[in-house]
Amino acid sequence: MKRAALFAFNGESMCFVHVLLNALDMHERGYEIKIVFEGAATKLITDLSAGNSVGSDLYRKAKSLGLFEGTCKACSAKMGALDAAKTEGLRLLDEMKGHASMAEFIEQGFEVITF
Repeated sequence: MKRAALFAFNGESMCFVHVLLNALDMHERGYEIKIVFEGAATKLITDLSAGNSVGSDLYRKAKSLGLFEGTCKACSAKMGALDAAKTEGLRLLDEMKGHASMAEFIEQGFEVITF
């Protein structure tokens, strides 16, 4: 099985829509997908979960399929999204000095793709 970890750094909602579209497309094609909120993208969690974003429907679909691995703990805190991440039940990733580790995904056989 092909495996891909999509690390979303960009905080623009239209960019994140493309992360979601690609994740859903790959999932439908049989890939194992893990989406990670990183950097400025963590601030999108609040609007996506509240249904206030252009990608909210896609977010809910991806979440219902279990495609989210989690969110960077340090970046979520810095961007004011830590509480929203916790409320959403997103795993807080902090393996690399408070941040999500790409190496962990690579070691598990995932191709890491950044947006």
